[in-house]
Amino acid sequence: MRNQEIFVSLDIGTTSIKVVVAEYINGNVNIIGVGNEKSRGLSRGVIVDIDETVYSIQQAISQAERKAGVKINEVVVGIPSNKLAIESCHGMIAVASENREITARDVDNVISAAKVRSVPPEREVISIIPEEFIVDGFTGIRDPRGMIGVRLELYASLLTGPRTIIHNIKRCVEKAGLKINELVLQPQAIATVALSPDEREFGTVIIDMGGGQTSASIIYDNQLKYSFVDQEGGDFVTKDISVILNTSLDSAERIKREYGYAVSSQTSSEEYFPVETVGQKEPVRVDEKYLSEIIEARLVQIFETIHEDLGAVDALDLPGGFVLTGGAASLPGVLELAQQFFGEQVRVYIPTQMGMRNPIYTTSMGMIEYVAGLDDIHRIAQGTYNRTTPSTQASTGVSRERTEAPRGFATTPYGGDNRGSKARNVTERPVKQTEQYNYSSFEQAGSSMEDDSMYFEDYQEDSYIPEQIVKEKEPKANGLIARIRAFFATFFD
Repeated sequence: MRNQEIFVSLDIGTTSIKVVVAEYINGNVNIIGVGNEKSRGLSRGVIVDIDETVYSIQQAISQAERKAGVKINEVVVGIPSNKLAIESCHGMIAVASENREITARDVDNVISAAKVRSVPPEREVISIIPEEFIVDGFTGIRDPRGMIGVRLELYASLLTGPRTIIHNIKRCVEKAGLKINELVLQPQAIATVALSPDEREFGTVIIDMGGGQTSASIIYDNQLKYSFVDQEGGDFVTKDISVILNTSLDSAERIKREYGYAVSSQTSSEEYFPVETVGQKEPVRVDEKYLSEIIEARLVQIFETIHEDLGAVDALDLPGGFVLTGGAASLPGVLELAQQFFGEQVRVYIPTQMGMRNPIYTTSMGMIEYVAGLDDIHRIAQGTYNRTTPSTQASTGVSRERTEAPRGFATTPYGGDNRGSKARNVTERPVKQTEQYNYSSFEQAGSSMEDDSMYFEDYQEDSYIPEQIVKEKEPKANGLIARIRAFFATFFD
């Protein structure tokens, strides 16, 4: 973990692009600048126009630079979990030094050996997450540096994504005149700030409700185990309002923010508000209940899709429950509606820092916390360990201007499209290990590839407003405690 450094995060979202400049001092984050620009050139979380996206990035960077009083050179960039693949990998080397003492170079070599594998040309490695080192047969080692040994092994998780998505993000950042300090998967970033250590350890589902898409990610054993993306988000709610009420998108967005509520049964049909409609000189009166029914219909569809997918991998009863975040999670009534699908153990996470108390900044804050908290082993794995000291401009990614701003400113196998299909386990753990791992359904699945994140269909409007749908869980023979024990049986072996 770094003691003192300045970090800049860049969150490229469908609705907006966020830039956060923060000082990380002895474990505390101090926000010194924020930029927020409307996105241009993105659709459903994917870049579709590089030049428009570059312009939006530059505008957000300029805002953050003015507020922070610094020149931004490097950024930590978030990567969406669209078509993410999570696979096991294994590497083994002979210790190079004559005295057989394991060094950082040996760790780097065994990580490189673990990444040597056939990756299809349409995919690219995002990161490798070390799980355990083995020194001469001794297992469970987290940091082998300084130990004596002849053979060094590593078991890790290899995360890959579509080369098109990753290349487009890198290209946009480079064209904006910036250098990428680190690539961070968005679910990993969110888990760093939104979940407690126990929630990350025992299993929790993160539902990130963005403008262009909604993702559901499982964090278990302090790692990202599974991710699913539904190509619907808050922007679809706005489009529904626009189409049904015959008003502009800007007007629909304003109406959603000012009068919207996600649970129609809790609204009144006697409260009205004016709507400027196309082709009408005078505003039309619409009651709040009708608006709520429009909003609820789309959100019900999103939650149904997520519920179905998580149920397929037995992830509806994790001890940590569900955590909602993202811009669409700030809509009043979303929490109550989500609880109808996933039970009472659902909460909304909102960042606590001054000036950042909005769930749209969760990913931006998470990227800073995630990168700042990386230990040396993970920094070696990401290729950032051998950089210069944090006090230099090259490592901080910013340079001070003359006037400083005041402090305290506010996985599935490749080439598949089958939901919940199993990820390939490249190498099984050696038989001589005393501990055997029984992977749960979502660990085997890795991620879902049915998000169709690189293929765009026309916007589908509902021909009617469906009635509120409440899914009730089917009664199970075993109680909650029995199910949890069965789910995590390996912990009690």
